[in-house]
Parts: sequence; C-alpha cells; structure tokens
Amino acid sequence: MTNLDPKFLKLITDVPDFPKPGVTFKDISPLLGSPLFPELIQEMADLIRGGDFDAIAGIESRGFILGAAVAHETNSGFVPVRKKGKLPPPVFSQSYQLEYGTDSIEAKAGRGRVVVIDDVLATGGTLNAAAEVLTIAGYTVVDFAVLMDLKFLNQFKWKNLTAKSLIPIKA
Repeated sequence: MTNLDPKFLKLITDVPDFPKPGVTFKDISPLLGSPLFPELIQEMADLIRGGDFDAIAGIESRGFILGAAVAHETNSGFVPVRKKGKLPPPVFSQSYQLEYGTDSIEAKAGRGRVVVIDDVLATGGTLNAAAEVLTIAGYTVVDFAVLMDLKFLNQFKWKNLTAKSLIPIKA
C-alpha cells in the first residue's frame, strides 16, 4: 500500500453536521482544486496498477472526478454510476443504506472488468450497491479503490474483495 504524503491530508477538511446533524462530511474540494491533484491521481492509480481491468467505474459525484482521472491515468475506459434519474434509460438500479438515510444508484448495461472508485468508504453501502448494480448491468467487478476508508465505520467486503485506500482512518 502507498504511504500518502501528509500534504494531501492537510487539504481534506471535516465539515461537522453535514449533510445532517451528527454526520461529519470529509470535504476533498480543497485537494481537488490544488496543484497536488495530479499527484493524488497517480497515487490512486498506483493502488490498482497491474490489475486486469478494462474500465474504472466512478460513483457520483466525487467518485466521478477521481474515477475519470484514474481512468485517464491507467489508459482505461470510464463507467459512470449515477444517482437515480441522472442517466437516460434503459438503466439498472440498486437501492442502498447510507449512514444518514437511503439512496439509489444506476448504471447502463455494459461488459468488461471494472474497478469501482469512490472518495470515501464509510459504511460500505454505496460501494456494495455500486458493485451490485454493475454486476446486474453485465460488468465484472474486480477491485475497489477509495481515497479514504473510515475503517472504524465498516469492515467492507464484497464477495471476496476488499477496498484499497490511500488514507485508512482507524478512529
């Protein structure tokens, strides 16, 4: 696993009580807007380099940003996994639990081996739903990569796969 330079961590801020009371949102906007963004993408790509995959599946919305950039860095395709109603039909849909409610994501039919990428792994509901909807849509999920893994909130495992992360947060 990569040792993340602390300069990245300084650009991730906590926003208390967002999107609802009791939830602390990890804001990566300052990191995305910094000149360190290309280095961050290279580090994310290094997590999955050498794997056998055709495309990166990025989860809306911050997973889109990271996923599309990692797809470019790894010379692979990009598959959007979007919130309900954002992709034109026909689509496949999967509902899931968030740490603060429920939601639904969708994907279009396709084929190939995909790595699912998102920004934060909290409870694992979003990654699990993404893997499920992608599988239903015809893809084979072969790996997961996230920027931050809030390990104190989850023990994520989908089938026999776990998520690789740049920033594992234990407490």
